Amino acid sequence: MENPYQIVKRPLLTEKSDRLRESANQYCFEVAVEANKLDVKRAVETLFGVKVTGVRLQNMLGKSKRMGRSAGKRADWKKAYVTLKTGELIDLFEGV
Repeated sequence: MENPYQIVKRPLLTEKSDRLRESANQYCFEVAVEANKLDVKRAVETLFGVKVTGVRLQNMLGKSKRMGRSAGKRADWKKAYVTLKTGELIDLFEGV
């Protein structure tokens, strides 16, 4: 994957991600299912101009949902925890 905008889809703003951002300088993103750690690292460094020291990926399974008789399933997706070098920060998250 080459386009960083296709790799990093959106930031995840949850209570857990807020705690990780404040304590461990880690940021959480929803990323493309096909992306690997190197793709995510390059994309975050390119998009935000920061130095990444580590990336952890987690596959999230889509939930099963029902609407009356019919059953369906939400799409599977991938979550990335990105650790930045000390002193680095992403301005997108500050003040949220």
